[in-house]
Amino acid sequence: MKNFHVVLEAAWLVRDVKTADDAIGVAISEAGKRLNPKLDFVEVDVGTTSCPACGEPFSSVFIAANTALVGLIFEMKVFDAESAEHAERIAKSVIGKSLRDIPLTVVEVTEFERSAEKSEQQQKSKASK
Repeated sequence: MKNFHVVLEAAWLVRDVKTADDAIGVAISEAGKRLNPKLDFVEVDVGTTSCPACGEPFSSVFIAANTALVGLIFEMKVFDAESAEHAERIAKSVIGKSLRDIPLTVVEVTEFERSAEKSEQQQKSKASK
């Protein structure tokens, strides 16, 4: 069995906002409310999009008529999956149960070693003492 870090993307609709920063704050807050407290291990962040002209990344937010479409990224670790596809299905199922009616797309799946993860956590706990 292998361990995977799965990154999913979702489009979040936010109404009655005037700025991109407000839209980002509301989208992350709403997503967090749906995920917590059961899924507090899922990381939520704003996605990035590359500028077609210059290639520079910017936040995935589009506002028209005080309504914003915010691209959110959800990250979680899946332990003991049979394959990358199995990890994708697990992540989509776990996150999708809390985010009904929000389409999720897999952005990236990477395998990681659990022993390295444990040693990092041990080092962090020693450093904080």
